Amino acid sequence: MSTPYPFTAIVGQDDLRLALLLNAVSPAVGGVLVRGEKGTAKSTAVRALSALLPPVEVVPGCRFSCDPAAPDPACPDGPHEPGPGAERPARMVELPVGASEDRLVGALDIERALTEGVKAFEPGLLATSNRGILYVDEVNLLHDHLIDVLLDAAAMGASYVEREGVSVRHASKFLLVGTMNPEEGELRPQLLDRFGLTVEVAASREPDQRVEVVRRRLAYDDDPAAFAARWADEETAVRARIVAARKLLPSVRLGDGALRQIAATCAAFEVDGMRADIVMARTATALAAWAGRTEVLAEDVRQAALLALPHRRRRNPFDAPGLDEGKLDETLEEFGGSDDEDPDPDPGPDGPGGGGGQPPSEGPEDGDAGARPEAGESGEPQTPGSGAGEQQPARAGEPFRTKALSVPGIGEGAAGRRSRARTEQGRTTGSRRPRGALTKLHLAATVQAAAPHQRARGRSGRGLVVRRDDLRQATREGREGNLVLFVVDASGSMAARQRMSAVKGAVLSLLLDAYQRRDKVGLVTFRGSAADVALPPTSSVDAAAVRLESLPTGGRTPLAAGLLRAHDVLRVERLRDSARRPLVVVVTDGRATGGPDPVALAGRAARLFAADGVASVVVDCESGPVRLGLAGRLAVELGGSAVTLDELRADAIAGLVRDVQGTSRRAA
Repeated sequence: MSTPYPFTAIVGQDDLRLALLLNAVSPAVGGVLVRGEKGTAKSTAVRALSALLPPVEVVPGCRFSCDPAAPDPACPDGPHEPGPGAERPARMVELPVGASEDRLVGALDIERALTEGVKAFEPGLLATSNRGILYVDEVNLLHDHLIDVLLDAAAMGASYVEREGVSVRHASKFLLVGTMNPEEGELRPQLLDRFGLTVEVAASREPDQRVEVVRRRLAYDDDPAAFAARWADEETAVRARIVAARKLLPSVRLGDGALRQIAATCAAFEVDGMRADIVMARTATALAAWAGRTEVLAEDVRQAALLALPHRRRRNPFDAPGLDEGKLDETLEEFGGSDDEDPDPDPGPDGPGGGGGQPPSEGPEDGDAGARPEAGESGEPQTPGSGAGEQQPARAGEPFRTKALSVPGIGEGAAGRRSRARTEQGRTTGSRRPRGALTKLHLAATVQAAAPHQRARGRSGRGLVVRRDDLRQATREGREGNLVLFVVDASGSMAARQRMSAVKGAVLSLLLDAYQRRDKVGLVTFRGSAADVALPPTSSVDAAAVRLESLPTGGRTPLAAGLLRAHDVLRVERLRDSARRPLVVVVTDGRATGGPDPVALAGRAARLFAADGVASVVVDCESGPVRLGLAGRLAVELGGSAVTLDELRADAIAGLVRDVQGTSRRAA
């Protein structure tokens, strides 16, 4: 077994360490979501925490880690007879992003249940992690239905497995820790709210601290055992402090003054629901116990707010997490507690894992999640294809709600909420012979397959004689996520402020919709003499919004170059994820310029999409009394439909894409 990196050897990251330790003291806090750029010790800190947790007493032979002092009466391995328990270290279980639902919750042996009447259950990761840590790296990439199951189990402390009338329930109480890189996509706000605490982490910009990080990591890599031994005393001290805080926790008093401050703070920051108040109360209590006190002070409430509220203030994916500390201090002062509380807020308890203050801001300004403003009159470097006629970027119009976009046919892509697809979740549409283990039994089809053979099998009683060959797997239809690729004309003919603002507002609206439906989104722009991939296909709505906001306009209209670049993007993405189906939205007036016969060249490029059966729609931005109808001709070449810019608002574009389903040549 490899030696984990010592928790106390982690340099900096005070908020991260404190949040993890508070959950170790009081798992009722509700877990931790760690957000931050890659390479910031997120995974290292979580794995190191497991070595600090006190060992647990379990019933010998119980696969669900029942406590011998209070065994679960509904344990599938029970009932457990009174007797001495066995001590083992607390487990840390990792949930892979690509795990199946059966791997997470466990699976029933349907064949044995039907033929033998035996309730045979193979536990999943929710059972293995009971009374330990369940760690999900890149939790934002986990399928939505798995996140729902995971958070339900964390909230109820139990997992339920249902298969065609056969059910199993077992205890599942664990410390839930998720890590994510916001550049790779966000969690939905309602899922963010289910995590008790959140921490923003970023690499230090202090050279001395970075030097110390490298020095310790190299020492650990050279000799992990010797490095861990040098930190053994610090690890032992923190482990003992966790045990002491757990014992003190029931004695901690949360007075009316502190409760009033908690309620006033949540109201002042307009968080939804009451979960924030409850989490803050539990966090403040854990902070007091961690500091060795039996009374919750104002400083505990302040630190609890900094950890429990930032992610609950997001109203949409473009809102950056954070908390106004000045407003927080004013609220705490206005609704001050009892006279014995310390009015001077302290950033947090001292000692290992102490610290506080607002979580660090997200990553460097020039990272992948952002975009540098394009060139213009300010003198900043210009992007390829920009010209002297370039104008400053227009601001996006107000976003609006759109109807659901969808791709025709039935796909088999990643689970989402947009187009029809064959999935493990959804309504039952038919049956087939199982390939491998049976997971979703189609009972009627199974009975129908077994019925003709009952006399030959010597059936004598009321029960049905079922063989393995009779079993049928249910086929289900749900929804998948798609790749929505925007191809936006940013040339001089599109530079009118009002027009470009409306276009950006519509694209922003569809980005919000794509976020909610778990799509990938890409952005190709063309102007001057070239086309650029402003945003490669990504699930990060934040990145898409930033790139869209800074999109400049001006120059000629290389329409063919834009279409060819978009076709290249789809070709590469098809190699990476062949199951994810694309939808192309071309925003242009169709007035191609540059080179010999640019309109014909654009038509030939458009026919590549039609030949591949890619669903597409053209947003016609042509205006004025004289209309050439070039965008409509482009839509015909693409095998899609066109809509005018005036029809772009409200439901028009979504309705058009729905109409495109009937004209697309893509095979179902």
